Amino acid sequence: MSVARPNPAQWLWYAFGGGLPARYASWVLHDTTTRTWWLRHIVRCVVQVAPFVVAIVVLVPGPLWLRLMCSLGGAIMGLIFSISYMHETAEHRLVKAGYPPGTGPAARAERTADRDAAAAERYAARYRTPPAA
Repeated sequence: MSVARPNPAQWLWYAFGGGLPARYASWVLHDTTTRTWWLRHIVRCVVQVAPFVVAIVVLVPGPLWLRLMCSLGGAIMGLIFSISYMHETAEHRLVKAGYPPGTGPAARAERTADRDAAAAERYAARYRTPPAA
């Protein structure tokens, strides 16, 4: 199945929190539930923080080292905040795309169900089986 991808301008709008047209709903689901969804979230956060970093380095007077350190500190704080609310942000994006609440965690759990079951079996075999006498 082919998923319609937004163009770069639409993606930038989406990265800054804007909604996409309904035809991109399947792409939003893919974006927020794929194996690398957390990495995609971090890239969106870096895109959101980048203009402020550039503005501080270019426009604020003072020594370059101080401007760079202020930018770095602000970027790190922004990343920490964004990562703290990663699941909620992904869920909000899905709700804006028309999906019911809970779609993201359910889709991610479904995708990893086989792997989780295999890990549980390995754990049970290793730690729950009595040792051989």
